[in-house]
Amino acid sequence: MKKLLAVILAGAMALTVVACAGKTDAASADQSSERTSLTVGFDAEFPPYGFLDESTGEYVGFDLDLAEEVCKRNGWELKKQPIDWDAKDMELSSGAIDCIWNGFTINGREDQYTWSVPYVDNSQVFVVAADSGIKTKADLAGKNVGVQKDSSALAALEDEENPDNIALRDSFADLIQYADYNTGFMDLEAGAIDCLALDIGVASFQISQREKGAYVMLDEKLSLEQYGVGFKLGNEELKNQVEKTLLEMVDDGTFTKIAEKYSDYGLTDSVCLGK
Repeated sequence: MKKLLAVILAGAMALTVVACAGKTDAASADQSSERTSLTVGFDAEFPPYGFLDESTGEYVGFDLDLAEEVCKRNGWELKKQPIDWDAKDMELSSGAIDCIWNGFTINGREDQYTWSVPYVDNSQVFVVAADSGIKTKADLAGKNVGVQKDSSALAALEDEENPDNIALRDSFADLIQYADYNTGFMDLEAGAIDCLALDIGVASFQISQREKGAYVMLDEKLSLEQYGVGFKLGNEELKNQVEKTLLEMVDDGTFTKIAEKYSDYGLTDSVCLGK
């Protein structure tokens, strides 16, 4: 009798566990299907992808415009969340943001995030003063070079699998890391550094904001890469929905129209989605 009672109780407990698990799974699914907002993490000083428009006081940019349209089509509120770029992983893992959407490089990070399809072909380049006498990467030997912390340019210069980049980095007098590229350009203007390594889109924007012909990009690139929207590893459901909407925007021409707003920064030539 005692053995029979124990079996009955064990069975009841197992059913309870299964029922609770089912409720948890259902709640999780409901939470996803009932999403009302999307919090996008971005570097607020990374034009043309995300930056502060001083005339309006609003955060704008190519990536934020794309995110705005994705949210509009899904009935979500877009929450723009400026972040410190070197704290992006903590922001994502803690749930403070839903994704990183801000000229975010896929290459070398393939296994760290769940990625959307790439939408921009990007290059890392070197910017110098036009009268600096620096014409090639070899001319950077003995020079002070600036880069943003935790950036793709820094990763390229520290890529142990690329001996040419390692040798280039080791030839510098100093490699100075900045929290943002605005500060880096201020030091370049002041002569505190001789060169800045950064994304080509950001370089084009920064050069366009200064005296015409004062700064140039070296013809030799540091590296080639692609941008995607990065989600917490395993968050396939949200990635799939955002990606599906992006592809719909490509099909109806909206993606191209948004890119054309930033044609002065070379985005119409750089976008790869739909090509």
